Amino acid sequence: MYLMDCIFCKIAAGEINARKVYEDGEITAFWDLNPQAPTHILIIPNKHMESLSAAGKEHAELLGKIQLAAAEIAKNLKVEDAFRLVTNNGRKAGQSVNHLHYHLLAGRRFNWPPG
Repeated sequence: MYLMDCIFCKIAAGEINARKVYEDGEITAFWDLNPQAPTHILIIPNKHMESLSAAGKEHAELLGKIQLAAAEIAKNLKVEDAFRLVTNNGRKAGQSVNHLHYHLLAGRRFNWPPG
């Protein structure tokens, strides 16, 4: 599914330029324009899905592929020894674009708990 007013759908379709670091038939990853760490990559499914809450059992394989893509991206960027993978689900949790996306963050120390 593609939403015409979704910026991430447009990036996945190649309609908007982004500094991509990973792309396959199902997943696209690119540098965040408002980085919260020295390495800040957004990883999205190419087909529109509003949030993690919108995922069903039929998306299990895709969600697993996103996790594996994140590990591959971290390795390619040489941050595989220390990175954080985060998804915000809903506005109250900080989701600013209504298209499922994960943040791969690295290059600085992260505290726990986050937020």
